[in-house]
Amino acid sequence: MSLNRRSFLRSSALVSGAAGLGISSVPDTLHALTRAAIPRLVTRAPAPLRLLVLGGTRFLGPALVEYAMARGHTVTLFNRGQSNPGLFPNVEKLQGDRDAKDGYASLGGTRTWDVVIDVPTTLPRWVSGAADALARKTNHYLFISTISVFRDYSQPAIDEDGPLHPAGDPLAERMGQTADTQYGPLKVRCELLARERFGANVTIVRPGLIVGPGDLSDRFSYWPVRIEKGGEVLAPGTPDDPTQYVDVRDLGEWVVRLAEQRVFGTFNATGPNQPTTISEMLYGIKAVTTTGARFTWVPAEFLAQQQVRPWSDMPVWVPPTGEMTGFMRVDCRKAYAAGLTFRPLADTARDTLAWYHTRPPAQQATLRSGLAPERERAVLEAWRATKR
Repeated sequence: MSLNRRSFLRSSALVSGAAGLGISSVPDTLHALTRAAIPRLVTRAPAPLRLLVLGGTRFLGPALVEYAMARGHTVTLFNRGQSNPGLFPNVEKLQGDRDAKDGYASLGGTRTWDVVIDVPTTLPRWVSGAADALARKTNHYLFISTISVFRDYSQPAIDEDGPLHPAGDPLAERMGQTADTQYGPLKVRCELLARERFGANVTIVRPGLIVGPGDLSDRFSYWPVRIEKGGEVLAPGTPDDPTQYVDVRDLGEWVVRLAEQRVFGTFNATGPNQPTTISEMLYGIKAVTTTGARFTWVPAEFLAQQQVRPWSDMPVWVPPTGEMTGFMRVDCRKAYAAGLTFRPLADTARDTLAWYHTRPPAQQATLRSGLAPERERAVLEAWRATKR
């Protein structure tokens, strides 16, 4: 199947966490789930840090804040106070709107932080604003970017020096309606500004698909939820098609360790750390359920004829052909060497299911990604008809 990069991005969610989708709230139950998922005996960091987290209450933010606190660091959150304000009642919170003229006023004064972790930023002017407000207040700026900065996925093993999009408008007011064409370029501009304004003391982390409890995009949750229901499950492409993803807690914990160790540079950050196929992922998820799901593999070409979209209708999967050959084969060896590790898939699947079952019934009934049951049945029936 020929898949045009632009049509792929236009018809699907961007490669980022829930924050990239404009999803503004993660249920407070995530706070307890992420805390319970951290090992009981997390060792204390050798030297406690003063961490300023820009954002910190949506998906990736809670995961890294929980771990930072478990490691003994002092955390300050800076955000608007609108998303999940009940999280972290014992953490200092500074309120500010990065879109407002005086939005950084609460960061004024003489106080400093060892590390600033910028989680939710897409707009370049937010990086510039943070740099203005934090001049001489920190000696380490850690920016969460995305592998969507790359403009060419036609070859596998894209490393950190792979070709990037032309940098987006540094004065962009918002991402706008054409997110498929703006998101990557704006992140490129953010990276450039971060290096320009903070010099050598910059760490840039480029995650791939972030998954796990708290992801309201459902761009992984669909599979544990669907497989738990049992029966015949439509599986996309071939069992050997590659896939990549990173548990939000693994990513968050690694970000904290990068801060502790003052590791600078740019890192692609997805996994697992061994090549993984879509069949390994699906069967790994099945292993934590007891409903006896069975997979029917439907070729990418037929799915295209049925207008079943990669990534959105069939999450965590893109056919490895044409312009998207390397999309699920990004080279992350630099991150692995710098300590990025991965929990078992079974843990991610089990915890994602546990979190899913805490969600309101309406959310459980209408996932944001994946095929609706009746649509899945219709495609499977159409596929069987070709075999008669």
